[in-house]
Amino acid sequence: MSIGIQEIVLILIVVLLLFGGKRIPELAKAFGRASYEFKKAKETIKKEAEELEKEVKDNSVENQLKDDTQEPQV
Repeated sequence: MSIGIQEIVLILIVVLLLFGGKRIPELAKAFGRASYEFKKAKETIKKEAEELEKEVKDNSVENQLKDDTQEPQV
């Protein structure tokens, strides 16, 4: 099910009636800022997760090497 031209025009008319011509640019600007902040936060979280994953991997490899070099206790 897709939205056609008639549905888009109807939605735009309803938005224009609800918010008025002066508020639409303000709403669009606010939506743009929110979208930018969301994208920025998503990239930050992704970068942090990759760094954490690398750190965990490095620590597990280091612990394996440490375990392999220790002599067994009798």
